[in-house]
Amino acid sequence: MDRIRITGGKKLNGVIPISGAKNAALPLMIASLLTEDDLTLLNVPRLSDVSNLRRILGNHGVDIMIAGKRNGDDPLSGANVRLSARSISDTTAPYELVSTMRASFWVLGPLLARMGEAKVSLPGGCAIGTRPVDFLLMALERLGAKIDIENGYAVAKAPSGGLKGAEIDFPKVTVGGTHTALMAASLANGTTVIHNAAREPEVVDLADCLVKMGARISGAGTSTIEIKGVPHLRGTHHAVVADRIEAGTYAMCVAMAGGDVVLQGVKTNLLQSAFDVLTEAGVNIEQTNKGVRVSRNGNGLKPVNITTDPFPGFPTDLQAQLMGLVTLADGTSKITETIFENRFMHVAELSRLGAKIHLDGQSATIEGVPKLKGAPVMATDLRASVSLVIAGLAAEGDTTISRVYHLDRGFEQLEAKLAGCGAEIERITG
Repeated sequence: MDRIRITGGKKLNGVIPISGAKNAALPLMIASLLTEDDLTLLNVPRLSDVSNLRRILGNHGVDIMIAGKRNGDDPLSGANVRLSARSISDTTAPYELVSTMRASFWVLGPLLARMGEAKVSLPGGCAIGTRPVDFLLMALERLGAKIDIENGYAVAKAPSGGLKGAEIDFPKVTVGGTHTALMAASLANGTTVIHNAAREPEVVDLADCLVKMGARISGAGTSTIEIKGVPHLRGTHHAVVADRIEAGTYAMCVAMAGGDVVLQGVKTNLLQSAFDVLTEAGVNIEQTNKGVRVSRNGNGLKPVNITTDPFPGFPTDLQAQLMGLVTLADGTSKITETIFENRFMHVAELSRLGAKIHLDGQSATIEGVPKLKGAPVMATDLRASVSLVIAGLAAEGDTTISRVYHLDRGFEQLEAKLAGCGAEIERITG
């Protein structure tokens, strides 16, 4: 099993190219099920989650081709992927495939909309607390689907005339539910209005792609989205939006280690709340024509207080990284998690490096310490694992992180990108 070893104390200087967003690429790939034509996606990140979804879509009959690299291409850039679902050979998504990642459950909506039926295993994924699919199923039922849970599968059928436009009012903001409702409603008969819709950039990116495919969608990026169903969608080319979570993560790496790095291809409006928090912590953030410049040279880190919230609030997917950062702040910070109920599993591992963290329910109080010391630690989920990387960049001596397959689910070429800016980091195989 691979591990990552970091020798702390090296400043970061240079440029880090930001990959396409995993959280955008996955629903975009799933949208290929909605059309018989080719959907070509540019800048798709090379991640294990993307590979897993390729296998799931292949099981449904989607033909997937990855464009080869040309001489001179940036080795850290994403891939171009062409997906062709001319015919759907199987409307069942089995447990052994869906259990590897929760986002794969979203195939339920497109399969139901196009084929009138689907049987999809209830999902697995990171152990960061329950992420129920109730809202997603409720949205499809509002569109007229009949859904039964049988032996761990959601078995869904559309009415004889296809899905029908409807009012969908989510009691809580749900990204997965919004993705699913957008895709299914695009082929439904009539008009669908989604209330309390997720506003994340990844939702907007999916809506933009669907519009290129012929969908009639307005309001994406606001809490109310209207979709006027069309009989069919066509193929298109679409570039995946930059990964704001990856950008925020590398910004915190620079903030922790010190130095001066440009996050290439990013705009501050993708992640304004997190950049505002970093500025409060004493980090310099500047938009340039090449991307976002992040620097911290000489000045120490200041404590911050944040609460995670849906976009445009502070992202839950950056909560662990921020906690790793403020372990060295000059004072006491407080982080409150409101999205997932079990997303503090990194606390025990950060404590092994010398962090002082006290948990009280869904809040963590972090008392900054003068220094961290390297130690063997273990990744527990995707975002928790990279918080240990951030801490290790500043810890004295060596930090060795095991179970880094979690990292590979969401960060493309992490060691290469950090090493290219001066970090002493390596992957140990076996």
